[in-house]
Order: sequence, then structure tokens, then C-alpha cells
Amino acid sequence: MNIIQSGITNKTASIAIIISRFNQFINNHLLSGALDTLTRVGQIQKENILKIYVPGTYEIPIIAKYIAKYKKYNAIIAIGTIIKGSTDHFKYIASDTYNNLSKISMKYFIPITLGILTTKNLEQSIERSGLKMGNKGSEAALAALEMINIIEKLKKDND
Repeated sequence: MNIIQSGITNKTASIAIIISRFNQFINNHLLSGALDTLTRVGQIQKENILKIYVPGTYEIPIIAKYIAKYKKYNAIIAIGTIIKGSTDHFKYIASDTYNNLSKISMKYFIPITLGILTTKNLEQSIERSGLKMGNKGSEAALAALEMINIIEKLKKDND
């Protein structure tokens, strides 16, 4: 039986992080968690990390598609916060964003990890951005690092 598993360090990888400015207070905590994980744990060089700010979470997929198309980066981390309001708008934004990011990832064979919170209220967002229940930005960075290394191993096996 052959098994492919991977660690999370990769000193040569390049990663793009797309950050929504909407709900910026929360997203800054998610970004901080992602950056700390990438540099301290993953040993990614700061010059190999691109940060791109967009107006809202809904705008993340178009930038992700542009980045994926040109294959300059090994992974993309999406950071945003979608908080449920009094209308169904929340459902449509979240659904379209997730579906589009998934399609881009599959089309271009690039890991796109989600540091995107979808919460019922501001308190849940604060908890999931590092204050109580972990940091989803950090978790997205860990997933990106592992996926980069798994893909590199698969490529070596197919060469």
C-alpha cells in the first residue's frame, strides 16, 4: 500500500492571500493568524506572500481566478467574514463565494483554502477569529501548506 502524507513546512512556496475589507476588524485577526502560521510554522518567506485586499467576500473569487490562471502562486487563502443579517442575502453571498472558489480550485489545480467565516452574529465571528475557538485564518494557512506539499509529492511521483 502506498500512502502520501505531507508536513506543513515549505520554504520555497508562494502564497496569495485575498482579504475582504468588509468586516475588516474580524478579517484583520484572521489575516494575522494566517500570516503567523505561514511564516512561523510553515517557514514561508515574507517576500513569497502576496496580500490583496478586495471590497467584500463576494469579490474574492474573481481575484482568485485571475491569480490561479497565471500559476504564479502555489496556493490561495481566502479571508472574509459573512455575518447573517435579517434577510437571505447572507445565504446567497456565502453559497456563490464557496461554489465559485471550489470551481476555480478544481479548474486550475490550485489549493484555495477558506479562512471565510459564515456566522450568525458578530460574537461568533469574534470567537472564531482567534479569541475563543481558534483562528480560522490560521487553519486555512495550515491546510494550504499541507496541500502544497501533497501536490508537490504527487507531481514528483508523476515525473
